[in-house]
Amino acid sequence: MATKQRGRPRSFDRETALEQAIRTFWEKGYEATSVSDLTRVMGIGAPSLYAAFGDKRTLFDEVVVRYGATHGVFSARAFDEEPTARAAVSRMLHEAAAEFTDPSHPRGCLVITAATNCTTPEVEEALRDRRNTNVGLIESRIRASVAAGELPERTDPAALARYTGAVFQGMSQQARDGATREDLEAVADLAMTAWPQDRPAGSEV
Repeated sequence: MATKQRGRPRSFDRETALEQAIRTFWEKGYEATSVSDLTRVMGIGAPSLYAAFGDKRTLFDEVVVRYGATHGVFSARAFDEEPTARAAVSRMLHEAAAEFTDPSHPRGCLVITAATNCTTPEVEEALRDRRNTNVGLIESRIRASVAAGELPERTDPAALARYTGAVFQGMSQQARDGATREDLEAVADLAMTAWPQDRPAGSEV
């Protein structure tokens, strides 16, 4: 006689439920998303949500990490694969134009839109730190390009990185406001005109 399985089997697919949570936080932001919103879209009861993911804050932390490894991975991939800072930023902004307006999911960037009207200091700080970290990574790549002679020595890495972050964040909001992919690609093209041109090998500063 077969032994009965102990405990109640999970009645939902965790990965599917997590994706639904991502989309809900992405669309509504952290503060406006309630536990009842989450249980409804995830198709589970509150006890199952707490058992599988912890509380709302813990779930959101996991959502942000998963977003960065899936929908938001295009930024890191651009910097990993492109040979220069200029090429990486150009690719990042153009891919953002496509990703932020993709009709298969909410518009814009979750890390930016989830902070809208956020009144939970820990969440607000965590999202701000993540955005500032991303700007810092861009600055580091720009400094490396200057050191390698790919950008002029007069380049201000901090200002250029901050400018790039402002364009990226603005594109997210513009997408939320209805800008099309073509609109945002035009913004990306214009933004890159503010960048100094990569210097050919052997050229003077």
